[in-house]
Amino acid sequence: MTETEAGRVLAVCRIALLVVVAGIQPVLSLPGVHGTADWSAFFALAGVTVVAACWVLRGRAVPMPVALAGAVVVLAASAVATWVVPPDELFGDQHWSFGLVGWHLLVLLLDRPAFAVGALAMQVAVNLGRLVTTTPADRAEIGGVAIVVLSVISFQLATLALVRLVYRRARQAADAAAERDRLANRKALAEQLEVDQRLRFAGQLGATLPLLAALADSTVDPRTEETRQRCVLAATQLRRLFAENDDVPDPLVHEVSACVDFAERRGLTVALAVSGEPTPVPTAVRRELTSPLMTALVGARSQARVSVLRGGDEVRVAVITDGEPGKPGESPHGSPRVRVECHTLGERLWMEAKWRSGPT
Repeated sequence: MTETEAGRVLAVCRIALLVVVAGIQPVLSLPGVHGTADWSAFFALAGVTVVAACWVLRGRAVPMPVALAGAVVVLAASAVATWVVPPDELFGDQHWSFGLVGWHLLVLLLDRPAFAVGALAMQVAVNLGRLVTTTPADRAEIGGVAIVVLSVISFQLATLALVRLVYRRARQAADAAAERDRLANRKALAEQLEVDQRLRFAGQLGATLPLLAALADSTVDPRTEETRQRCVLAATQLRRLFAENDDVPDPLVHEVSACVDFAERRGLTVALAVSGEPTPVPTAVRRELTSPLMTALVGARSQARVSVLRGGDEVRVAVITDGEPGKPGESPHGSPRVRVECHTLGERLWMEAKWRSGPT
């Protein structure tokens, strides 16, 4: 059950009470209505019912200002109808408003239990006030009045308590269902993330495993510079891939730093400069931005300078080394999303990957 369904339960209860009021007032109350004051009170209660129906029939609670104003009208109508009842007819057939007024108050204040209880207490006070102003009655009559008052009010209070209990249970069921949904979504996301990670690692290892197999089969010579560069490139790619899965504030700089750190472990002197504020960069784009960097670092002989430049909607990763690209004669190619430039400046190699956010 969702929160919306819990609200619908309460809406159904409001409509049920409205139907009770609309049925009781004309059917059971009309025979006891006599005189101008009675009719004024009767139509005032009917008007309150119509006004409340404007919200109740649409599944909404009566707004607080309207509910309080309606409660005042209901209590005033009750006082008028009670004071015109002959003393010997109090809580009898002629006292048509006594059992009716409480249901009007519940229709108005069902969503506000404290106000509803207070209004019902005021309704009882109005009727008891009228009782004490009449000729003193004997104990039997007082006992009969007490039974009538308690039976009517207790039934209305029990109805209020039952409705609130049903609504509270519905809310609890809705909260439990929402929590189950959150846990199920979290589990599904975790499983999907695990699958994505496995696919990424499998894709990266797909380029590494053939190299390992070739080394094991002795189809490539580990003493050659080309094989060594292939091994270094594969190791750098794996290092960057591990960094890709870390939860950090600036993933791009973190992955670039992982590549730089691995190059420094190989004995290179690498300077890293970062400018601009962190910019959200999709994972696939980060891979394309760091790919030329890894290729350049693999071919560096002793030193390199790496720059991460971020400004406006543009992100650049540039590198200058004193060597050649990872594989002689080849350089990384760009894509529709990331443009790659590669130039040789004397004995130095300059490579830059550029990505511009937004439509390409």
